[in-house]
Amino acid sequence: MSDSIGPAILTVEGIRSGYHGVTVIKGLSFEVGAEVFAVLGANGAGKTTLLATLARLIPLTDGGIRFRGEDVSTLQPYETADRGIGYVPQEHGAFPDLTVFENLSVGGMIGDRPREERMDEVLDLFPDLKALAQQMAGTLSGGESRMLACGRALMQDPMLLLLDEPTAGLSPLYVDMFFEKISEIHETKGVGIILAEQNATKALEVADRVMVLSLGEAFLVEGADELTTEQLKEGYRI
Repeated sequence: MSDSIGPAILTVEGIRSGYHGVTVIKGLSFEVGAEVFAVLGANGAGKTTLLATLARLIPLTDGGIRFRGEDVSTLQPYETADRGIGYVPQEHGAFPDLTVFENLSVGGMIGDRPREERMDEVLDLFPDLKALAQQMAGTLSGGESRMLACGRALMQDPMLLLLDEPTAGLSPLYVDMFFEKISEIHETKGVGIILAEQNATKALEVADRVMVLSLGEAFLVEGADELTTEQLKEGYRI
Protein backbone atom coordinates (compact mmCIF):
# COMPACT_ATOMS: atom_id res chain seq x y z
CA MET A 1 0.00 0.00 0.00
CA SER A 2 1.34 3.43 -0.94
CA ASP A 3 2.02 5.79 1.95
CA SER A 4 0.02 8.97 2.38
CA ILE A 5 1.49 12.27 1.25
CA GLY A 6 3.13 13.68 4.38
CA PRO A 7 1.72 13.08 7.88
CA ALA A 8 -1.64 11.32 7.97
CA ILE A 9 -4.67 13.54 8.65
CA LEU A 10 -7.08 10.62 8.53
CA THR A 11 -6.33 7.03 9.52
CA VAL A 12 -8.91 4.36 8.72
CA GLU A 13 -8.43 0.95 10.31
CA GLY A 14 -10.45 -2.09 9.25
CA ILE A 15 -13.78 -0.30 9.01
CA ARG A 16 -17.00 -2.10 8.19
CA SER A 17 -20.33 -0.38 7.60
CA GLY A 18 -23.53 -0.66 5.59
CA TYR A 19 -27.30 -0.37 5.62
CA HIS A 20 -30.09 -2.44 7.17
CA GLY A 21 -27.79 -5.26 8.21
CA VAL A 22 -26.07 -5.50 4.82
CA THR A 23 -22.30 -4.90 4.97
CA VAL A 24 -21.14 -2.63 2.13
CA ILE A 25 -17.69 -1.53 3.35
CA LYS A 26 -15.70 -4.64 4.21
CA GLY A 27 -12.61 -4.09 6.34
CA LEU A 28 -11.04 -1.04 4.67
CA SER A 29 -7.75 0.36 5.96
CA PHE A 30 -5.92 3.40 4.52
CA GLU A 31 -4.39 6.75 5.43
CA VAL A 32 -4.85 10.17 3.85
CA GLY A 33 -2.55 13.16 4.24
CA ALA A 34 -2.73 16.69 2.81
CA GLU A 35 -3.34 15.34 -0.68
CA VAL A 36 -6.05 14.67 -3.25
CA PHE A 37 -7.01 11.04 -2.65
CA ALA A 38 -9.37 9.72 -5.33
CA VAL A 39 -11.72 6.82 -4.62
CA LEU A 40 -12.63 5.13 -7.89
CA GLY A 41 -14.80 2.15 -8.70
CA ALA A 42 -17.81 0.93 -10.62
CA ASN A 43 -21.38 1.70 -9.58
CA GLY A 44 -22.12 -0.26 -6.41
CA ALA A 45 -18.46 -0.43 -5.36
CA GLY A 46 -19.23 1.43 -2.10
CA LYS A 47 -17.83 4.92 -2.83
CA THR A 48 -20.84 6.86 -1.49
CA THR A 49 -21.17 4.55 1.51
CA LEU A 50 -17.49 5.03 2.34
CA LEU A 51 -17.69 8.83 2.30
CA ALA A 52 -20.92 8.88 4.33
CA THR A 53 -19.22 6.57 6.84
CA LEU A 54 -16.18 8.84 7.09
CA ALA A 55 -18.56 11.79 7.64
CA ARG A 56 -20.10 9.71 10.48
CA LEU A 57 -23.54 9.56 8.87
CA ILE A 58 -23.39 5.75 8.86
CA PRO A 59 -22.30 3.92 12.02
CA LEU A 60 -19.37 1.53 12.04
CA THR A 61 -19.91 -2.14 12.75
CA ASP A 62 -16.17 -2.72 13.12
CA GLY A 63 -12.86 -0.87 12.92
CA GLY A 64 -11.97 2.71 13.74
CA ILE A 65 -11.43 6.18 12.30
CA ARG A 66 -8.84 8.62 13.61
CA PHE A 67 -8.74 12.27 12.51
CA ARG A 68 -5.66 14.31 13.43
CA GLY A 69 -4.83 11.67 16.02
CA GLU A 70 -8.26 11.68 17.69
CA ASP A 71 -10.59 8.69 17.63
CA VAL A 72 -13.74 9.99 15.91
CA SER A 73 -15.35 6.59 15.37
CA THR A 74 -18.37 7.28 17.58
CA LEU A 75 -18.78 11.04 17.07
CA GLN A 76 -21.86 12.64 15.54
CA PRO A 77 -21.60 14.33 12.10
CA TYR A 78 -21.75 17.84 13.59
CA GLU A 79 -18.87 16.92 15.88
CA THR A 80 -16.62 15.74 13.06
CA ALA A 81 -17.55 18.88 11.08
CA ASP A 82 -16.52 20.98 14.07
CA ARG A 83 -13.16 19.19 14.14
CA GLY A 84 -12.46 19.96 10.50
CA ILE A 85 -14.09 17.37 8.23
CA GLY A 86 -16.20 18.96 5.49
CA TYR A 87 -18.65 16.75 3.58
CA VAL A 88 -20.29 17.43 0.22
CA PRO A 89 -22.87 14.74 -0.58
CA GLN A 90 -23.75 13.80 -4.13
CA GLU A 91 -27.27 15.17 -3.65
CA HIS A 92 -29.10 17.45 -1.23
CA GLY A 93 -26.02 19.43 -0.29
CA ALA A 94 -27.95 22.68 0.26
CA PHE A 95 -31.10 23.85 2.03
CA PRO A 96 -33.57 24.53 -0.82
CA ASP A 97 -35.72 26.97 1.17
CA LEU A 98 -32.79 29.22 2.07
CA THR A 99 -31.00 31.68 -0.21
CA VAL A 100 -27.49 31.07 -1.46
CA PHE A 101 -26.17 33.62 1.04
CA GLU A 102 -28.09 32.00 3.91
CA ASN A 103 -26.78 28.54 2.98
CA LEU A 104 -23.21 29.82 3.06
CA SER A 105 -23.85 31.58 6.36
CA VAL A 106 -25.08 28.31 7.89
CA GLY A 107 -21.81 26.69 6.87
CA GLY A 108 -19.95 29.57 8.47
CA MET A 109 -21.43 28.80 11.90
CA ILE A 110 -18.53 26.34 12.27
CA GLY A 111 -15.02 27.79 12.24
CA ASP A 112 -13.04 30.45 14.08
CA ARG A 113 -12.12 33.01 11.43
CA PRO A 114 -14.45 35.94 10.71
CA ARG A 115 -17.42 34.72 8.67
CA GLU A 116 -17.15 37.66 6.25
CA GLU A 117 -13.55 36.74 5.49
CA ARG A 118 -14.51 33.17 4.65
CA MET A 119 -17.52 34.33 2.64
CA ASP A 120 -15.30 36.54 0.49
CA GLU A 121 -12.94 33.63 -0.16
CA VAL A 122 -15.77 31.30 -1.19
CA LEU A 123 -17.31 33.91 -3.51
CA ASP A 124 -13.89 34.55 -5.05
CA LEU A 125 -13.55 30.81 -5.66
CA PHE A 126 -17.10 30.50 -7.07
CA PRO A 127 -17.89 33.95 -8.51
CA ASP A 128 -21.14 32.67 -10.05
CA LEU A 129 -22.55 32.37 -6.53
CA LYS A 130 -22.07 36.09 -5.92
CA ALA A 131 -24.69 36.98 -8.55
CA LEU A 132 -27.02 34.33 -7.10
CA ALA A 133 -26.62 35.37 -3.45
CA GLN A 134 -30.29 36.23 -2.90
CA GLN A 135 -31.70 33.38 -5.01
CA MET A 136 -33.37 30.43 -3.31
CA ALA A 137 -31.12 27.38 -3.40
CA GLY A 138 -34.01 25.20 -4.59
CA THR A 139 -34.15 27.13 -7.88
CA LEU A 140 -30.48 26.60 -8.82
CA SER A 141 -29.25 24.43 -11.68
CA GLY A 142 -27.38 21.21 -10.94
CA GLY A 143 -23.98 22.84 -11.42
CA GLU A 144 -24.91 25.86 -9.31
CA SER A 145 -26.22 23.61 -6.54
CA ARG A 146 -22.99 21.64 -6.53
CA MET A 147 -20.96 24.87 -6.30
CA LEU A 148 -23.11 25.99 -3.37
CA ALA A 149 -22.75 22.69 -1.52
CA CYS A 150 -18.99 22.84 -1.94
CA GLY A 151 -18.89 26.49 -0.90
CA ARG A 152 -20.94 25.79 2.20
CA ALA A 153 -18.53 23.03 3.26
CA LEU A 154 -15.56 25.36 2.66
CA MET A 155 -17.17 27.97 4.91
CA GLN A 156 -16.36 25.55 7.78
CA ASP A 157 -12.61 25.94 7.11
CA PRO A 158 -12.13 22.15 6.87
CA MET A 159 -8.77 20.43 7.00
CA LEU A 160 -10.24 17.48 5.09
CA LEU A 161 -12.93 17.76 2.41
CA LEU A 162 -15.03 14.74 1.40
CA LEU A 163 -16.46 15.15 -2.12
CA ASP A 164 -18.98 12.52 -3.24
CA GLU A 165 -19.11 12.46 -7.05
CA PRO A 166 -19.22 16.27 -7.39
CA THR A 167 -19.53 16.16 -11.19
CA ALA A 168 -22.22 13.45 -11.53
CA GLY A 169 -24.82 14.51 -14.08
CA LEU A 170 -23.16 17.84 -14.90
CA SER A 171 -22.43 19.25 -18.34
CA PRO A 172 -18.85 18.93 -19.65
CA LEU A 173 -18.32 22.67 -18.99
CA TYR A 174 -19.18 22.29 -15.31
CA VAL A 175 -17.14 19.07 -15.08
CA ASP A 176 -14.00 20.83 -16.29
CA MET A 177 -14.64 23.80 -14.00
CA PHE A 178 -15.14 21.60 -10.96
CA PHE A 179 -11.93 19.69 -11.42
CA GLU A 180 -10.06 22.99 -11.80
CA LYS A 181 -11.64 24.16 -8.52
CA ILE A 182 -10.66 20.93 -6.76
CA SER A 183 -7.02 21.55 -7.67
CA GLU A 184 -7.31 25.21 -6.67
CA ILE A 185 -8.86 24.40 -3.29
CA HIS A 186 -6.12 21.88 -2.55
CA GLU A 187 -3.26 24.11 -3.69
CA THR A 188 -4.40 27.41 -2.16
CA LYS A 189 -5.88 26.13 1.10
CA GLY A 190 -3.72 23.06 1.70
CA VAL A 191 -6.90 21.07 2.33
CA GLY A 192 -6.77 17.29 2.11
CA ILE A 193 -9.45 16.02 -0.28
CA ILE A 194 -11.05 12.60 -0.60
CA LEU A 195 -12.75 12.55 -3.98
CA ALA A 196 -15.19 9.76 -4.82
CA GLU A 197 -15.61 9.96 -8.58
CA GLN A 198 -17.06 8.00 -11.47
CA ASN A 199 -15.01 9.94 -14.04
CA ALA A 200 -11.70 8.14 -13.61
CA THR A 201 -9.91 10.05 -16.37
CA LYS A 202 -10.59 13.46 -14.84
CA ALA A 203 -9.96 12.25 -11.29
CA LEU A 204 -6.54 10.93 -12.24
CA GLU A 205 -5.63 14.38 -13.59
CA VAL A 206 -5.99 15.98 -10.13
CA ALA A 207 -5.27 13.10 -7.72
CA ASP A 208 -2.03 12.37 -5.90
CA ARG A 209 -3.10 8.85 -5.02
CA VAL A 210 -5.95 6.55 -5.93
CA MET A 211 -7.87 3.81 -4.18
CA VAL A 212 -9.86 1.54 -6.47
CA LEU A 213 -12.83 0.08 -4.60
CA SER A 214 -14.36 -3.21 -5.66
CA LEU A 215 -17.46 -4.45 -3.81
CA GLY A 216 -16.51 -2.59 -0.64
CA GLU A 217 -12.89 -3.71 -0.55
CA ALA A 218 -9.69 -1.97 -1.65
CA PHE A 219 -8.57 -3.53 -4.92
CA LEU A 220 -5.47 -1.34 -4.77
CA VAL A 221 -4.05 1.92 -3.43
CA GLU A 222 -1.54 3.46 -5.81
CA GLY A 223 0.04 6.73 -6.88
CA ALA A 224 -2.16 8.32 -9.55
CA ASP A 225 0.73 8.51 -12.01
CA GLU A 226 1.59 4.85 -11.41
CA LEU A 227 -1.87 3.38 -11.99
CA THR A 228 -2.11 1.44 -15.26
CA THR A 229 -5.14 1.13 -17.52
CA GLU A 230 -4.99 -2.63 -17.00
CA GLN A 231 -5.18 -2.22 -13.21
CA LEU A 232 -8.10 0.17 -13.54
CA LYS A 233 -10.00 -2.19 -15.85
CA GLU A 234 -9.38 -5.09 -13.51
CA GLY A 235 -10.55 -3.05 -10.53
CA TYR A 236 -13.71 -2.08 -12.41
CA ARG A 237 -14.09 -5.70 -13.56
CA ILE A 238 -14.18 -4.50 -17.20
